[in-house]
Amino acid sequence: MRSSDPFLTASEAAARLGISVKALRLYEARGLIAPVRTVAGWRTYGAIQMARAREIVALRALGLSLAQVGDVLDGRPAALAAALDSHQQTLERELRLVGERLARVAAKRLQLQQGSTPVADLLAPRMPAIAFDLPWPWGGERFSLEALGPLSFLSGPLGSGKTRLAQRIAAAVPGALFVGLDRASDMSAVRQRLNADAGLSARVEAALDWLTGEGAAHCDALLALLACLEDERPSVMVVDLVEQGLDQPDQEALVAYLRRRTPDAPPLVLMTRSTAILDLELVGATETILYCPANHAPPMIVKPWPGAPGREALASCLAAPQVRARTEGVVAMRPPAVG
Repeated sequence: MRSSDPFLTASEAAARLGISVKALRLYEARGLIAPVRTVAGWRTYGAIQMARAREIVALRALGLSLAQVGDVLDGRPAALAAALDSHQQTLERELRLVGERLARVAAKRLQLQQGSTPVADLLAPRMPAIAFDLPWPWGGERFSLEALGPLSFLSGPLGSGKTRLAQRIAAAVPGALFVGLDRASDMSAVRQRLNADAGLSARVEAALDWLTGEGAAHCDALLALLACLEDERPSVMVVDLVEQGLDQPDQEALVAYLRRRTPDAPPLVLMTRSTAILDLELVGATETILYCPANHAPPMIVKPWPGAPGREALASCLAAPQVRARTEGVVAMRPPAVG
């Protein structure tokens, strides 16, 4: 972009940068970029602002928190060194995974040359397909998923059965863990567990450091949640109302953190009704949204773009964290199942 080029609007700048307008606004709110205001007060971005924005986007791609990005742009490169080290470790893990897949392909090619045709397990999925009969309040319809990606969201209005579905998904996958709303009810037990497991404690501390740089605050709810999320044992983790006890900065930082996990991390299913957790504008191509309709029709996969089936119904049951806080703890009471 030359200095003689016209100034861009926020949407034009975001499109050129490959980010959302919301991300651009977040960078401004954290003091990382200062758009030029028109006489009417509109934000515009010239050559200087776009150059700065490209630096921010590049640093974010390396996994830096917003605070670390600020340090680097302010001439304190120590944060960049640490982030590059972490990014290198991530790439090395990805390389190992690719190497393992290449080795499987080479082994199968050799078997094919020898006259065997074992192609069914050529590229084994990260987790088995999920299939089960839906529990009450559904009518026993068959529910199935081919596989779960690294990050999935589960949502629906009150009384839609989403908690029962979450529990059933966890029960259907060997080695899965369902993380309930009581996760922060005994913080002494959480701290004892961290004290007894040095590896888990180190991972939780590193996560807290990154989240703090992203704007999150230390609180019991976040600590208890991270103690579960950083556990490396479950094959899949299903979390009940992940926003429980977290304010908006905590929620936004948490989702940003979870999106930067390594490809070999266990898949996560996050049950939520918060727009800070499930921002439809930010859902990635590898992420899945499961929606439980209010009328107890079978759960469906919803695509995040406008006009997609179920998208508007999904959006209507999501609310900002401030609104969700007013209804925290509210549950829909239904009579027990008969028979």
